[in-house]
This record gives sequence, C-alpha cells and structure tokens, in this order.
Amino acid sequence: QVQLVESGGGLVQAGGSLRLACGASGLTFSSYAMGWFRQAPRKEREFVATISRGGRYTYYADSMKGRFIISRDNTKNTVFLQMNSLKPEDTAVYYCAADLRSDGSTPRRLEYEYEYWGQGTQVTVSS
Repeated sequence: QVQLVESGGGLVQAGGSLRLACGASGLTFSSYAMGWFRQAPRKEREFVATISRGGRYTYYADSMKGRFIISRDNTKNTVFLQMNSLKPEDTAVYYCAADLRSDGSTPRRLEYEYEYWGQGTQVTVSS
C-alpha cells in the first residue's frame, strides 16, 4: 500500500521559514517524480513545485520562484519543500504527490498527472 505522509507544517510569522517533508512507503521512490501542491481556504488546489526522479530537474510556480526550494533524498524516500520569506497568502494545506508516468524532466503541474497523494500538512503564516 502506497503511503505519502507530510510533516513540518505549523504556524510561522510572515518572513519566516518552514521545511516540509514527505515520506513515502510502498513504492519505488526513485521511480517517481514528486510534486508539491497547496490548497488555501475557499480556493482550488494549485501547483507549487515538482522534482524529477533523480532530482536533476525542478520546476516552480511563478509565485514561489526564489522563495521555495524542492529537493529529495532517494536514500530516505523523502521529498522536501524549503519555504522561505513566507507570506500570509502562503497559508494553505500543502500536499505532496507522486507521478510515475513522467521522469520529471518536463514539468507536470496538473493534479490528474499524479497517481498518489498525501493527506496534507497545514501551513499558517501570520502577518
């Protein structure tokens, strides 16, 4: 059974940082490109970032470029999202997702392109 479990969310002041982690089990982690999405209250879930199987390629939504960094450790079956210079508008539930069908060398920004999802972790940024 595939499981993706996010951690690292919490409450932080504007300008602060958080590092999210997503641990995977039940799959061959290095065979999956990985992505992060988020869903703010009363909004649709949106793409945040994605990373290729080996970590060589990374892609970000425009509003996260320069502030967020996605990385992965295939020896630990974990993908990370380092979030810096956080803003109140970054408040959302953050989800990780796994994509088997792409090696991640081209960005996959749509929800249906990902086969497995975690339950999410809440990030709240206070002003």
